[in-house]
Amino acid sequence: MTSTPEHHTGPIARQTPVRSTYRLQLRPDALTFADARTIAEYLQQLGISHLYLSPVFTAARGSTHGYDITDPTTVSAALGGPGGFKALSDEVRSRGMGLIVDLVPNHVGVADPRQNPWWWDVLQNGKESKYAHYFDIDWSPANGAGGRLALPVLANENDPAALSVDRSGLEPMLALHDMRFPISPGTDGENALRIHDKQHYRLVNWKSGLCGYRRYFTVGGLAALRQEDPAVFEATHRELTAWCEHDLIDGVRVDHPDGLSHPADYLARLRKIIGPQRLLLVEKVLARSEPLDAGLPIDGTTGYDALSDIGSVLIDPDGEKILTDLSRQFTGHGSDRAWFSENEHRIKRAVAETMLVPEVRRLVAAIKRDARADAFDTMALTNATIEVLSYMPVARTDYAPLAGTIGPVVAEVTRRNSELTAPLQVLATALAIGGEAATRFHQVGGAITAKAVEDTMFYRAARLISLQEMGSDPTRFGSSVIEFHLANAERAARWPATMTTLSTHDTKRGEDTRARISMLSQVPDIWARSVGAWNEIAPGPDGATTLFLLQNIYGIWPADGRPAAAVPKFRERVHQFAEKAVREAGTQSSWEEPDTEFEKAVHRWIDTVIDGPIGVELGEFVNDLATHAWTDALAQKLLQLCGPGIPDIYQGCELWEDSLVDPDNRRPVDFTHRSLLLQSLTGTPDLDATGAVKMWIVAYALWLRRERPECFVGGTYAPLFASGDHAKHLVSYARGRNGETPEVIVAVTRHSIRLDEAGGWGDTVLDLPQGHWTDRLTGHTFSGRSRLEKLFARLPVALLVR
Repeated sequence: MTSTPEHHTGPIARQTPVRSTYRLQLRPDALTFADARTIAEYLQQLGISHLYLSPVFTAARGSTHGYDITDPTTVSAALGGPGGFKALSDEVRSRGMGLIVDLVPNHVGVADPRQNPWWWDVLQNGKESKYAHYFDIDWSPANGAGGRLALPVLANENDPAALSVDRSGLEPMLALHDMRFPISPGTDGENALRIHDKQHYRLVNWKSGLCGYRRYFTVGGLAALRQEDPAVFEATHRELTAWCEHDLIDGVRVDHPDGLSHPADYLARLRKIIGPQRLLLVEKVLARSEPLDAGLPIDGTTGYDALSDIGSVLIDPDGEKILTDLSRQFTGHGSDRAWFSENEHRIKRAVAETMLVPEVRRLVAAIKRDARADAFDTMALTNATIEVLSYMPVARTDYAPLAGTIGPVVAEVTRRNSELTAPLQVLATALAIGGEAATRFHQVGGAITAKAVEDTMFYRAARLISLQEMGSDPTRFGSSVIEFHLANAERAARWPATMTTLSTHDTKRGEDTRARISMLSQVPDIWARSVGAWNEIAPGPDGATTLFLLQNIYGIWPADGRPAAAVPKFRERVHQFAEKAVREAGTQSSWEEPDTEFEKAVHRWIDTVIDGPIGVELGEFVNDLATHAWTDALAQKLLQLCGPGIPDIYQGCELWEDSLVDPDNRRPVDFTHRSLLLQSLTGTPDLDATGAVKMWIVAYALWLRRERPECFVGGTYAPLFASGDHAKHLVSYARGRNGETPEVIVAVTRHSIRLDEAGGWGDTVLDLPQGHWTDRLTGHTFSGRSRLEKLFARLPVALLVR
């Protein structure tokens, strides 16, 4: 691993090199520790070295993702408990494999206080609770709740009338519909409202702008933890420490470190627990041109940067103008750099002034305290603070490479708004101190960025929606092969053990859905004409929604010839996605104020598309371009699997997948089918709808990583370029051991539709390094100057081994 050796409290982990990971979304109803044990043999046969588990701690009952942890000191009994966890570790260890665990330090689930003992105790005992300092709570008299803990759980102002006392258990509880809250000792009585008025908490309307605790973004059911407190860190990492001491795990993935008060300090403490040999990865979404802090004691990110680089090189920049014009026609804007530049500041301001009011209020109060400016005008200071946050180019700037970022932003805000000079001076004074205000400034900035960009703008832009992905820059319409190679070379040199990914539980669309949509950049004229014709047949509810949803529907439309209406749950999935999409966009409907009439119109239109002539034409369109979509999907998969870093395969993605955003991407996976298919593969599969060819490529790439690990993590990376009329349609690189000649060559087809239109590869050749090279995917052997039409005669990708 690349991590800097740090102090270590337990025994050094057994050497189980992480060559590849397979992400499992554990859930009590579909994939427990015992279920994971039963598929370990299949994953071993596939070539996986490590299982990468979603959170394993006790979570809210029925949770299908595990991030709403209610007790971070216990392993989930619903998943199999500590015994089941150890049995899984023993199982994979016996197969020469290992485990990577997903750690969630930033927050715990509090939606049902009864399930979270820490939170229940705080509600019952207030500031006197021994857990009160675990949470970031505003107990100040000016908090809007009279110094009590504001809980935003009321649906409307009449809800308090529904309060009652539940005396069915060992102790009385306040009851509001199906919710229960504790009653402090000595405050019980006959009248529920009067009892409520005596509690340490106050139930408030969720639209009131009051929330007495720091949340995860805007999710009231997730309360942030204060990991900067040694007692909190010790309690929440006790189990992890034991896993390391007993050598049950090989690495950790840290969920949302940007939400912590001091991420770098936290990661340093975490590295001391897990030791220098275990993998340490952070879920870090890097902004455009934002470097990953090389001073952090980590091995890298969870791979969104690689996802962006791989996807971008396969997008055809020649399609930009037509698709930009199409976006302008349907949405009123081009969904381009100009639109993002003009609107990002405005939407960030709107998020800060609506969704994140409680967090901004606490930030401004901290600024006034730290700057000793208690008498300063709160409204002016709030306006200036939001203005600076809205122009920040990154989520937070307290990582070493970003030093000096805030100054130019403040200068620009001052230039634009000279009347803000005085409040900006107060802000600067507070930030310079580096206390509570600076900490909250960074935490709020990250939340504003995520909610404004990924969860709003990515649902409003509609030029080419595959660009609107975690870690991606929608304003950059494709990248050159040279840019791709330079990014890969830097990753190989600086972050050889970083994770790379194409799909996660957080991606807006799965990898093959995204690949198919990206392919529209090669046929923008056909797509534009089709969309125009379809909108004449069945006009959508509004232009932006129509263009956005049509791309998603096209992205998951069945390619096996079946009508979409005949595919189980297809219609249900599209409807569910559409409702989430229009509410996230927030232009016609929203989570806060759903426009039911608009949403009904959307649902009627979707049924019209699926069941009518548009559906027939969509099916024909998908079928006509299916081979090219699969070509792109295989290209990006092979580029990832053999590129610099440790490739992660999201569950089920060894076959074609058609996921949309969560919860669609957390659907249970049929591992029995996959296991049987893997065992049945005896020769190079065809490029068809079964997805067997993808599994073939995944397996051979993973087997090669197992056979020659020195060529990959820590190995060399060298770009290879073709020569000839169509050289730009090749992406190729060589991998090898340090100081030795290359042993592996990856070659994939790029922009295959344009290539076909040009008549194929023609005289294009690739000069292979010295030696004889066998394509592990087809068995064909090549040497010297090789014609690409022969190299790709069987498949549009090649995996050559010396």
